[in-house]
Amino acid sequence: MKKGLITVCILLVIAILAGYWLYNRAMKPNVITPDQKDFSLYIPTGADFGQVKDSLYANNLIHDRSAFEWIADKKDYPDHVKPGRYILTNGMSNNQLVNTLRGGLQTPVKVTFNNMRDVKMLAGRIGAQIEADSASIASYLDNPQTLEQLGFNAQTIPAMFLPNTYEFYWNTSAEKYVEKMKGEYDKYWTAERLNLAKSTGLSPVQVSILASIVNKETNKTDEMARIAGVYLNRLKSGWLLQADPTLVFAVGDFELKRVLNVHKEVESPYNTYKYAGLPPGPICIPSLESINAVLHAEKHNYYYFCAKEDFSGYHNFAKTLTEHNRNAQRYQKALNNL
Repeated sequence: MKKGLITVCILLVIAILAGYWLYNRAMKPNVITPDQKDFSLYIPTGADFGQVKDSLYANNLIHDRSAFEWIADKKDYPDHVKPGRYILTNGMSNNQLVNTLRGGLQTPVKVTFNNMRDVKMLAGRIGAQIEADSASIASYLDNPQTLEQLGFNAQTIPAMFLPNTYEFYWNTSAEKYVEKMKGEYDKYWTAERLNLAKSTGLSPVQVSILASIVNKETNKTDEMARIAGVYLNRLKSGWLLQADPTLVFAVGDFELKRVLNVHKEVESPYNTYKYAGLPPGPICIPSLESINAVLHAEKHNYYYFCAKEDFSGYHNFAKTLTEHNRNAQRYQKALNNL
C-alpha cells in the first residue's frame, strides 16, 4: 500500500513537472522585439517555414528557438504558413506567436497616394507599400483586357484612382489592389455626385479630366472652384480651353516652368491650344479637392485668369480680354522687378 502511494506521488510529481515544462514552452514569453516596440514581420507569398525562421532569427526575435520550433511543429504550422504582415509584440509567447501566424491574423497596412502624375508613378508608390511590385501593377493596368473590364482606356484610367488613405493587407496582389480601387471609385460616384456632374454637362471621367487641369493650375483649394468655372465657361461657349498644363503634358517635359509659343504648336490631342474640348484623359491623377471643385464649380462670367502680381499663388480673374491683358501686364511688371 505504501509502495503504491509512493508510486502515485512520483507519477504525480512527474506529471506536474511535465505540465510545467509544457506550459513554459507554450506560454512563457519568448518574443523579444527591438527596443521592446512592436515589430512588423513580413512573410512573402510562397514562403515556407524555413524562410519564416530565417526572418525571425535574423532579427533576433526569438529567445528560445527550440521551444518555438517545437510548438510550431505541434500546431502543424510548417504546413500552414500564410503570407502577410504580422505585428509581433514584445513578450509574446510561442503559443500566441504561432496562433497569430498560423491563423493568418495579419495587420493591414495604410496605403496612401497623392500628387501622382500618371499610372506609372502611382504603381511605383503603391509597389513600395504592398507586396505587389510596381512592375506587376503597371503591367496589369497596361493590359487592354483589364482596361476593358474596368470600363476605361489607356488615357482615362488615371480617373479611376482617387487619392486618399486606404487599408490593404500587405500581401495584396496587383489584381486585388486594382479591384479595390475600382470599388472605391464606384462608391465615390454616388447618385448625388452623378447628378452634380450631369448639371455641369460632364461625365464622371470628364469631371476628372477637368479636375486634373484645375489641379495643375493651382494648389489653392479655395480658388479651385472658380478656376473650374472659367474652364466650364469656355467649354460651354465653344472656346478652346487654352490650358497651359495640358501643353506641359503634351510636351512631356514636366520640369517646364514657362510655356512658350513654340509649345503651343506641338502636335498632340492634349494640346488645348489647337484642339477644342477636353483632352482625351487626365493630365494627372486629380485630388479629391479638385474633383469636388469641378462638381461645385462657381457660376460666374470669368473667362480668363493669370497669376497675381503679389506671387501669393492666387490668381486675378477677368471677364474680358482687355481686363485680362491688364492683369497679365501687372504680373509681368512684377516679374521684371524681381
